[in-house]
Amino acid sequence: MATYIGVDVGGTKIACGLVKVGEGKTPKVSSVSKVPTDALRGGEHVLATVIEQVKAAMDRADEAPLGVGISSAGVVNPKTGDITFANELMPGWGGTHLAAEVTAATGLPCRVLNDVHAHALGEARWGGGKGLPSVLVVAVGTGIGGAYVEDGAIMLGSHNEAGHIGHVACIAAAGVRCGCGATGHLEPVASGPGIIAEYVRLGGDAMLPDGTPMHGAEIDRRAAEGDEAAKAAERRAGLALGEVLGSMCNMFDPAAIILSGSVVKCGPDWSEALGQGFLEQAMPPVQDTPLVDGTLGDDAPLIGAVENILASAYRKLR
Repeated sequence: MATYIGVDVGGTKIACGLVKVGEGKTPKVSSVSKVPTDALRGGEHVLATVIEQVKAAMDRADEAPLGVGISSAGVVNPKTGDITFANELMPGWGGTHLAAEVTAATGLPCRVLNDVHAHALGEARWGGGKGLPSVLVVAVGTGIGGAYVEDGAIMLGSHNEAGHIGHVACIAAAGVRCGCGATGHLEPVASGPGIIAEYVRLGGDAMLPDGTPMHGAEIDRRAAEGDEAAKAAERRAGLALGEVLGSMCNMFDPAAIILSGSVVKCGPDWSEALGQGFLEQAMPPVQDTPLVDGTLGDDAPLIGAVENILASAYRKLR
């Protein structure tokens, strides 16, 4: 098995580890280091941190790595490895020639993929979707992203933006402003911050007793204890996501939908509403499509990013 370096660049943290791969063999992730992104310090700082982490991983490797696969937040041109757009959460990240800069600094070939696309590729090939002809992967946390993978190929779209499931219209979000500037999108209703905002709107605490902001895990705990505002906030989010997943199933007809992210750990108020929303929108032929949890966790984007390097060798991506 050959050694590669996998990097996952998010708005909060940068994870970098060694990924051993061999055709037909399950990838093995090891020696993962995580550091803060400090995204508000700007794109140049983030780039310098990525390069620093890659060099450190090269030093940790027991054999010379053959390349670097990067999973990154933002819109990515997978042919050039450039970040073509990033929102205000990562100022100055858009326009970064990420692959070229990493190669120049390390001498290693580098390929870059959007973080949700990389996560989906990892889950589709080696996680919850292993052995299936097609999957829709949806990650629900601070934001909501997705990707459709068929026969090992990610549907990227003409602008490399395909899969932004958090930015499709949903019934529950009518009149709700989205962070992207549009109105009525899924993300502000069904994401983690959306659940918190709804909980507070319904009269729940905005702050915890220790003075820190309310968070999703605490709302889920309160829902389990019978807090009606918490239960209602989770039901609203689950129903909205389920409705959109049903609609997406009508469009793509995947063999399975793989769910990952912090929100999918919510309890029965959320999951039962998710199932209800799905059945309300899915057409009869696709109503038995399984909704399953991802199995790779934080390893998924690292594995997917390295799989993206190997795509031409394995002939799994178009």
